[in-house]
Amino acid sequence: MRNTLLIARRDLAAHLHSYSGYIIIAAMLFLDGLFFNAFALGGGALKSHEVLERFFYFASGSTMIAGVLLTMRSFAEERAEGSDVLLSTSPVSDGAIVVGKWSASMGMLTLKTLLTIYMPLLIFWNGKVSLSHLAVGYLGLLALGASATAMGTFASSLFKSQVAAAILGGVILSGFVLAWLLSSFVDPPFSDPIAYMAVYDKHFKPLEEGRLALSSLVYYGTICFSFLWLTTRVVAGRRWQ
Repeated sequence: MRNTLLIARRDLAAHLHSYSGYIIIAAMLFLDGLFFNAFALGGGALKSHEVLERFFYFASGSTMIAGVLLTMRSFAEERAEGSDVLLSTSPVSDGAIVVGKWSASMGMLTLKTLLTIYMPLLIFWNGKVSLSHLAVGYLGLLALGASATAMGTFASSLFKSQVAAAILGGVILSGFVLAWLLSSFVDPPFSDPIAYMAVYDKHFKPLEEGRLALSSLVYYGTICFSFLWLTTRVVAGRRWQ
């Protein structure tokens, strides 16, 4: 646990001392604000809970994108600069390295998510929404972001190039987002498992609407564990090369 925190602290400091993390967060916040103003507040005669649902809908997209972009440097930059040798020869376990790096990226993503709080709070100016709806929606954003970040961390472990890592992370994420569409072209009984893999359509929508679906949280937890485990296998294999 201590080693994991040390890795997380190290990588989080690297994020905070570089411009890339701030640029990514600023760009995603700009998009969140733009879409919220155009399609939520300016979306006609919508009820307050509908405005909040639209906010979570657009915020989910920027959260997933940010999750991939914030992780593209996790391992790729280390390999490009050759500093990964220090990690591979250290007494720190592979799992601690992977979870530490993922946690650092999640720290930045959590910062981005919390900075959007002023947008749904604007709804209270002329309307009213349930605080439980607000809390469940933000929990969903963090769970969705955690899954995207785990996918991005895995992609980063495979390349020296941050651009290649971002592209692969985007492809993997797109596959999970579009699983609902793929399922419509597949006959039962295979269509149901494919549809279940849809990271947004199947699992985020209930949270977006303020319904706490434990099955969705279990799903996101499984996605995180699976991709972090795969990343650990990649790191372990490279250590013994």
